[in-house]
Amino acid sequence: MVSKRNRPGAPPQPDTQPEEQVEPEPPGVTPRRSGRIVKRQNDAHTPPARKESPHSASNRSRGAKRMPGQIENLAGAIPGLRKMETNFRDAVKRQKLAVNDSSVLKAEKFEEPDAAYLPQPNSRTPDSVQSGFEHRSLHDKKEKDLAMNGDSNAGQGNEAYDDGEPGDREDGGDIVIGDTDANCIKQEGARPPPVNSEYLPLPWRGRLGYACLNTYLRLSNPPVFNPSQPEHPTKNRPDRNQPADVARGQKYVEALGLANARDIVKMIRWNDKYGIKFMRLSSEMFPFASHEEYGYKLAPFASEVLAEAGRVAAELGHRLTTHPGQFTQLGSPRADVVRNSIRDLEYHDEMLTLLRLPEQLNKDAVMILHMGGMFGDKNATLDRFRKNYAKLSPSIKARLVLENDDVSWTVHDLLPICEELNIPLVLDFHHHNIMFDKGQVREGTKDVMALYPRIRATWDRKGITMKMHYSEPCSEAITPRQRRKHRPRVMTLPPCPDDVDLMIEAKDKEQAVFDLMRNFRLPGWDRFNDVVPYEREDVNKPMPPPAKPPAKKKKKQKQPRKTTIKKEADEEDEMVDGADKEEKEEGEEEEEELPKPPPVIPESEVGMGGPENRVYWPLGMEEWLRPKKREVKRKKRPGDKMEED
Repeated sequence: MVSKRNRPGAPPQPDTQPEEQVEPEPPGVTPRRSGRIVKRQNDAHTPPARKESPHSASNRSRGAKRMPGQIENLAGAIPGLRKMETNFRDAVKRQKLAVNDSSVLKAEKFEEPDAAYLPQPNSRTPDSVQSGFEHRSLHDKKEKDLAMNGDSNAGQGNEAYDDGEPGDREDGGDIVIGDTDANCIKQEGARPPPVNSEYLPLPWRGRLGYACLNTYLRLSNPPVFNPSQPEHPTKNRPDRNQPADVARGQKYVEALGLANARDIVKMIRWNDKYGIKFMRLSSEMFPFASHEEYGYKLAPFASEVLAEAGRVAAELGHRLTTHPGQFTQLGSPRADVVRNSIRDLEYHDEMLTLLRLPEQLNKDAVMILHMGGMFGDKNATLDRFRKNYAKLSPSIKARLVLENDDVSWTVHDLLPICEELNIPLVLDFHHHNIMFDKGQVREGTKDVMALYPRIRATWDRKGITMKMHYSEPCSEAITPRQRRKHRPRVMTLPPCPDDVDLMIEAKDKEQAVFDLMRNFRLPGWDRFNDVVPYEREDVNKPMPPPAKPPAKKKKKQKQPRKTTIKKEADEEDEMVDGADKEEKEEGEEEEEELPKPPPVIPESEVGMGGPENRVYWPLGMEEWLRPKKREVKRKKRPGDKMEED
């Protein structure tokens, strides 16, 4: 059979019009792959042709498709497009491999001597710093100057705090590569090695605690106090159909606060079960409570809920504290910042007072505060702090304690004013190793131990149980900004007195406390066990769907032959009996296939670890607390093989 294109027919008529001379293309210009472009350019210089009938135009278009020159051009373009697609895939693959293998963002080219000082952290490990390094650009310097001059909004995006709690730095912020990276790393890497003490506070007689939230409970069902991703129905389903109303908004945030406050009881009982007697309450417990315009008092709507939490804490001997945010600064030169700070302290004091704790636990319910910025002059800042501290209520003064920070104020800066104003001092070991008076002590834990008697005296004068803070930097951190980031878990105990209350400030919260318990066989180390990956025995599981019975093939019934009336009646009776028997058997099978309902967990035991107390998850395996995700296998496509290669 002759193909359609090779069928005999009238030969194409030669073109009688003279051909125009096409100017040759200059070198370097990509050659055209189709003659259509040339034809369009030539048609622009030719006079318009006479109008053709639709029939003749359709015939001419069909004839144009049969032109061998255009077919050859199209066939020649296809391999070129395939080659372009192959090159594009290869380029994308090389870029992906380069990104995966690289742990440092190469935004700028470094000279070879400087590049030798750039470490290569493994970004996939949970104990690694963010890729990139410190860069003091003009913009950063401007923000620092604003902060020094009292701008409380300066640098808000440069610091991250633990899970929404602004009291503790656990992230060093975004770090950008710059020209001064190598010099900064050389300078910090050449600093004298820290001098640490070999003393360990064993046997341990104090209380270990963690801050704000519980990683195991926040992934329970229902979750318990998860401020980063709140799950309470009132917070997830706001009524957006109605216009904004202050009274309705007030009712809304009060419902959030009550839901958060009810979770305190659950966390305290969970802590007591596993040997933890110390916890910091989050400042986000009652949203907008200290707001200048929309703030509100906790009494009377939250009095009963907080009193119940205090009753459980008193029953179990559990210490509760708070830590107002970094913008609460009594030494600020701005009057509005001072007013906001006092209002925030009044909110925290009211929350702790409504717990109605016994006398000693009420004394121990302190509010930890940082001095804040220096604002260009430390002495002037201290004078403003003295003046504003005198304006505070006696209840706030009884709870307020100061903590050294990792930016401006050292232990030697704060200890004299604490002794002057009768304010206890919280020693933070991690902050001290970053910010310390180099003229009096060396980096490390050994030299600061000489100040323990003076620090303890600030607590004993008020009859408050002494507390300290401990955390560790990531192992890859070099610069001070990188060292501010807290390690997910700590490796050892600090050389603190063995009877203090030690707050462990780590990303993994109660799991970091569990690690210390296991490493040093502290009281409570044998109360908990490892979790089973993706399985939890302390949550109420939904009823599993019934298993579908296998489909049965229906038998074709033969048409009965013509018989006598009596014989037909007998056969109909037999068919009815057989159908009833089959239905009965199917019903019995369905009863047997119904799954057993899962056991019902009492509300008091939900999230408590189950009968085997499985609440410990290994480092980096927090995903084990969630249900395992269903894996959907994607159908293979023709291009997958090329990507795998």
